Amino acid sequence: MRLPRPLVPALCALGLLTSSPATVSARQEPPRQTKASAKKPRAAEADPMEEVRRATAVSLVNALADEARTFREPALRSRVQARAADALWGADRERASELFRRAWGEAESADAETDRRSAEERRRQGRGFAGRAPQSLRAEVLRLAARRDRALGEEFLARLDAERKETAGATESLAPAPSGGENERETSGPARRQDPTAAPPAAAKRLRLAVQLLEEGDVERALQFADPALTAVNAPALEFLARLRTKNAKAADERYAALVARAGADPAADANTASLLSSYLFTPALYVTFDAEGGSSAAQWSRDFPAPTDVPRQLLASYLNTAAAILLRPVPPPDQDRTSTGRSGWYMVIARLLPIFDRHAPDKSAALRARQAALAPDTPEGMRRGPNNAVTRGVGPEDPGNENVGDVLSRLEGAQSQAERDAVYVDAVFSARRQKDPRAEEFLNKIEDPDLRKRLRAFLDFESAQEAVREKETGEVVRLARGGSLTPIQRAWALTEAAKLSAKAEPARALELLEEALTEAKERIDPASPERASALVAIATQLVELDRPRAWEVTLDAVKAANAAAGYTGDDGRLNARLEAKNMVMATTSSAPSFDLTGIFSTLAREDLNRAVALARNFEGEGPRAVATLAIARAVLDRGEKK
Repeated sequence: MRLPRPLVPALCALGLLTSSPATVSARQEPPRQTKASAKKPRAAEADPMEEVRRATAVSLVNALADEARTFREPALRSRVQARAADALWGADRERASELFRRAWGEAESADAETDRRSAEERRRQGRGFAGRAPQSLRAEVLRLAARRDRALGEEFLARLDAERKETAGATESLAPAPSGGENERETSGPARRQDPTAAPPAAAKRLRLAVQLLEEGDVERALQFADPALTAVNAPALEFLARLRTKNAKAADERYAALVARAGADPAADANTASLLSSYLFTPALYVTFDAEGGSSAAQWSRDFPAPTDVPRQLLASYLNTAAAILLRPVPPPDQDRTSTGRSGWYMVIARLLPIFDRHAPDKSAALRARQAALAPDTPEGMRRGPNNAVTRGVGPEDPGNENVGDVLSRLEGAQSQAERDAVYVDAVFSARRQKDPRAEEFLNKIEDPDLRKRLRAFLDFESAQEAVREKETGEVVRLARGGSLTPIQRAWALTEAAKLSAKAEPARALELLEEALTEAKERIDPASPERASALVAIATQLVELDRPRAWEVTLDAVKAANAAAGYTGDDGRLNARLEAKNMVMATTSSAPSFDLTGIFSTLAREDLNRAVALARNFEGEGPRAVATLAIARAVLDRGEKK
């Protein structure tokens, strides 16, 4: 295979590793040691090849950074140069600073193009658009640079301040927005607001970076980035405030209070605004909204993020007063309704929030029930009959018995079609599972649509497999993996995780599970799918501690699979599950670190640097080759920084 031109210097450096000690000494010609220089750390004396390995790693990173300037994708050009700069910081700060600035320039153009495409897609899909906000490459570059050099971070922050005016006034997520495509002007009736949970792209980028900085412990800088984006009620803003409260409750409460005040003064605020604002106080990681047909949308970013228990009474009162005022506003007639909820959704939001008012502000409950009664004629009977998951989740009264399941089943009387009956049974399944009711399987089998029944079982089994992995229940993980409802990639992941759980106590069993996962990957996953490469990487990662020679073999298989799969990047390890049913969409995305190339190549490089570099060179794709090369280099350079 012809090597990329910029990698030649790195390969020359690799020759040092195979030279004899005499040859290495002749090439480097170290100065004579004086008495002072003789007092070297023992670690350096114990491993005279350490400097050679570091020189090789530096050469690899420099060659990759130069090669990255020719990569086809602007995003990859930026990301690789930024990560190269971060890797080189301890060895060559001047070069690293240069690479950070080059990465920033690439990120500016890449972000502009991404924003343009996202805006076009949002306009095309209208209100139904539910895509994630585009990731900001500048935010990624800035995060890495600020962690290394405060002055450099301030320089990049100053460049981002040009967006401050645009972002600070970004209340468009509250304001009416077009929902149609090119033919929108020809449609009758007003356009409804788009997704009420979404933030404008510029604000979403700032808030995502701010969350990353919070997780790294840099609260002050996180607030610098987040403040201009905390001007509208949306899920990213509320997530940031919820996370901030665990580190600085006073700062979070002050900003939430300002957000509540803005919403109260905003004429475009609607029932979904009140629902979203409730999350900060009652369901910090869960956001529930409703649409004009009464259907719900629930987004959850954590399962284990408890509601605060020390909310100031004044802050709670401020929310309750504002929410009640919004919910009691005159609802436009159907032909003039531009709200995100419509009249049916407005009814459902009141139904969700009434238990909160009953507990904390009962003086407002009567007026809210009267408004709800006025909206009832515009709300489908199936939605009004008894609570459902979206209405009670997180805010309804805790009931360890079967009452919630019974309330769900009572809606069967008003179901007019098979699809409506199936939707009731879907809700009953989730209610039963939440309450650990053994009838969940019975309700699942009563779903008449065989495709829906199959998709629901697959979704539930994957959730159960994830829970079993978290609880370290190896036998349950294996049972679900062999059950037949998981997708091949989910099954391969479950088997590798089960092998990891049993590796120490039962290494032979762990190897059997990995062989089973290997069969799944090679026989059940499409050779042209990136999922095959991801599964093989996960298997190799678990084989490292059990059978090192076999790990090298499977990693080579993963490289071949990556070369056959368009779009494989090597660092996007995630598992997705999605379920669509009548009036409900549920989607989960969970990280799968074992799918990423970084872990396996870091480990292999520590065993045999030359061989790992040769293996990484076999990647034909620019992305996976860069990820593997950086992992190899960092395995050497990071160890040196720690020393």
